[in-house]
This record gives sequence, C-alpha cells and structure tokens, in this order.
Amino acid sequence: MNAPRVLIVGATSAIAGAVARRFAARRAEFVLVSRQRERLEAAAADLRTRGAGRVETLVRDASDLASHGELVSTAQAALGGLDVALIAHGNLPDQSRCDASPDETLDAIRINGTSVVSLVARLAPVFEAQRSGTLAAISSVAGDRGRQSNYAYGSAKAMVSAFMQGLRHRLSGQGVHVLTVKPGLVDTPMTASFRKGLLWASPERVGRDIVRAIDRRRNVVYTPWFWRFVMLVIRAIPEPLFKRLKL
Repeated sequence: MNAPRVLIVGATSAIAGAVARRFAARRAEFVLVSRQRERLEAAAADLRTRGAGRVETLVRDASDLASHGELVSTAQAALGGLDVALIAHGNLPDQSRCDASPDETLDAIRINGTSVVSLVARLAPVFEAQRSGTLAAISSVAGDRGRQSNYAYGSAKAMVSAFMQGLRHRLSGQGVHVLTVKPGLVDTPMTASFRKGLLWASPERVGRDIVRAIDRRRNVVYTPWFWRFVMLVIRAIPEPLFKRLKL
C-alpha cells in the first residue's frame, strides 16, 4: 500500500499533532501548515523521527482567505496529489468579548467558520478530480445548538458542519470521503484555563478517533463517542425550558 499523502492545516494544534503522529507510523508524506514557524518545524522534525516518509512545511495564516488558493496548489504540487486533507485550525473566542463587540464576533466566525469553509471549497475540486481521498474538517459539538456560553464559536462551527454535510451530499458517488469531526471537551493548550472533569478527553484519544473515522469512511464522528448522546439530549430540550438553563 502506498504511503498516504497528507495535508494538515493548523498542524501545530494538539489534535492535529495526534492525528499526524498516527499517520507518520504509516510512513505518510506530509505538508504541514501553521502560522507558528518554530512550532511547525518542531512538529515536522518529530514526525520524521516517527517514520514519516517526507515532511514539507508552509508558514501561512489559515485565516487569510486570500492565501488559500496558493496554499492548496502548493500542497498539491509538493506531494503530487492528496490522499487526506485535515482542516484543524481555529481558536476559542471569549464570548463576553464577542457580546460587547460585533467586530470580535465577526472575527471569531471568520477564523473558525469562514476560513474553514474557504479551504474546504478550494480543496473539494482537487479531490473530485482525483475521484478519491478524504477531506476532513474539525467542527465541534458546540455547533449542534446555540448556547449563551459560546454561541459565536458555535455559530461558526454550525456553518462548518452544514457546509461539510452539503459537500458530502454533492460528492457522494464521486469516490471522495467527506468527514465532519465533532470533538467535545478536549484538554489542549487552548483550554488550559478550564477546570477539567469526566467529560474531558485527551488529544491522543481524539486523534485516534479521527484516524479511525478516516479509515472507516465515516460521515460524522463525535469524539469521544458519548458526545453524540449528550448532544442528542441537549438538542431535544424544548426552547422554553432551554432558555432557563445556564449552558
């Protein structure tokens, strides 16, 4: 079996790193994209020691929509095609700051929603032309229902989930696997200030679930698995009752 050719945008995130390490064990070839040069080079060096066949790096800001065409064409040319693309960049905005500033809200949606959709839209024709491969994007359980605590972020992720669902429908029968990843609470540097509990998962657990979903050509993966049922309950709460809850 040929080594997979893998593009990861947001490659210095904890979840992306966990995914990359699993593919490195398969001697994958990578293009890693991040705006953080030093961390990107460190991640590349680590993957090489873990068996990666080839690792190229691109220092780019994924929230810069104007750069996406060049990013995709460069990655495709570097590897001679793509077998897997994972869009994993984003941030966790402060909802109180978004409440106080429309600009903060729009910035959160640009980073976590619009920029993801832009990259996916530019990658889709690449995979469609190949009639093969996996196009995956990290959404979130936060997109399943708007909640007062994080609805700017949740709105962005709802956009990602809906776009991926529509793309999956369009590309069904074309040989292209479109995967929506919906993590719950993950213990990463981005959530370092949060109090942790039983519902929290490690990046390694989430990375394992993502790679397994890619291998099994799943449509949507909630990770860990129990978040599918947690969100089923939350979505089922009637709106009059939901408005009373501090979620």
